Parts: sequence; C-alpha cells; structure tokens
Amino acid sequence: MTSEQQLREKLRKISALFEGATTQGEKVAAAAAIDRIKQALASLTKVERTVEVQFTLPDRWQRRLFAALCRRYGLEPYRYKRQRFTTVMVRAPKSFIDKTLWPEYMELKGALDAYLNEATERIIREEVWGDADDAKERAG
Repeated sequence: MTSEQQLREKLRKISALFEGATTQGEKVAAAAAIDRIKQALASLTKVERTVEVQFTLPDRWQRRLFAALCRRYGLEPYRYKRQRFTTVMVRAPKSFIDKTLWPEYMELKGALDAYLNEATERIIREEVWGDADDAKERAG
C-alpha cells in the first residue's frame, strides 16, 4: 500500500470516528489524528507539485460544503476578483484532489442533495400545496 493509499484510508477512518465519536476523549483523539493527516498532506505537497484547480459549483449549498471540506484538510478555498460567485479555486496536489477531495465532496453532495430535496418537497406539500410536482410539458 502506498503512502497516498494509507493517507486515504486514515482519512476514511477519521471521518467515521468523528461521526461516531460520543465522548470528549474520542473527539480529542479524532482531532489529533486529523492534525497528523494534515501534516502528512503537507509532506505530500513537498513531494508532489501543487496545482491550482477551478471548480464551478452552481449553488450556495454546494460552495459552502466544498469550502468546508477544503478547510477540513487545511486547504484554503478562494476566488479571484471579478470571478463569478459560482467559482471556487483551490491549490493542492492533483492526486489529493482527484482521489480524495473531489470523490468525498461528491458523496457528501449526494447526501445533502437528497436531504434538501426531501425537506423542500415536504414543506411545499404541507405549507403551500399538496402537489409539488414539476410543471407538465405540453406540445407547442
């Protein structure tokens, strides 16, 4: 197993630990483990070239989720002046972006999309009108 694969495995375990951490001690241990992973990512940055990647994320929920995930790994999301609000830039090793950051984002985004869709439909049906379906298509 390569160091990158080990790093990815540790990240998965730490995410699971945070989700299941019930005591303060478990939370402290998970936070310490994330700090060690950030140090490992920093050393990976010394070995592998860092690239600037532009992401286009169409709504505020996706941008906020992506920015939070970047910050979790010690990356700083940003935008240049005059770039659209849908744009998020990040600098990191390409392998980290391709194999860890983006796949984890997509998985979390799917869960968030399902939750937001369910909540929106429920509120519309209960508070606005019982039929929350899309508009029907008619022949022109």
